[in-house]
Amino acid sequence: MKKLLLRLAFTILVILLIFISYSAYSIWSFSKKVQLVKTDVAVVLGAAAWGDEPSPVLRERINHSIWLYKNDYVDKIIFTGGKGKDDTYAESEVAKDYAIKNNVRSEDILIETKSKITEENLKYAYEIANENNFHTFTIVSDPLHMKRAILMAENTGMDAYTSPTTSSVYETWNSKVPFFFRELFFYIGYIFSLPFR
Repeated sequence: MKKLLLRLAFTILVILLIFISYSAYSIWSFSKKVQLVKTDVAVVLGAAAWGDEPSPVLRERINHSIWLYKNDYVDKIIFTGGKGKDDTYAESEVAKDYAIKNNVRSEDILIETKSKITEENLKYAYEIANENNFHTFTIVSDPLHMKRAILMAENTGMDAYTSPTTSSVYETWNSKVPFFFRELFFYIGYIFSLPFR
C-alpha cells in the first residue's frame, strides 16, 4: 500500500512538472505571435499610471495601439484600467489623454474605469464592445502577458487576435524573468480555476 501511494505521488508530481514545463514553453513561444489583421477595436490592457502620466509599461501599450490605429488595423480603441487606492485618475483616463495628445480622435476612444485585474479589463471592455456593436478584437499588452490575456479574452466571448507591444519595457533578463514567472504563476492559477467558474 505504501509503495502504491509513493508511486501515485511520483506520477502526480511528474504530470505536474510536465504541465508546468508545457505552460512555460507555451507562454514564451506565444509571446512572439503577432496577428496583424483588421479588427473592429483594439483593447489595451491596463497598467499603472503615475499621476496623470502613463507608466513606461502603459505608455508602450498605448503607443502600440496608436500605431495600430494610424495604420488602419483598428478604427477604435478601448483603454482599460481603473483607479488605484490613492490615485486621482484611472489608468484608462490617463491612456485616453495620452492618445489624444498623439493625434487619436477622442470620438474613436472608449474607456472603462472599474477594472483592477486582466480578467476585469476584458470583461468590462467586452460590455462596451457589445454596446457599440464591435465583434472582432485586437488585444494589446506586453508579449509575455499575451497567452493568458488571449485565453481570458476567448473565454469572455471575444473573437480575439494577439498584438503584443514591439517596445516592451520588459527587455532585459533582469526585468523579463520575474515577469515571466509571475505570468506562469497566474496562468496556471487561471487554468486550475476554470472548472469552478
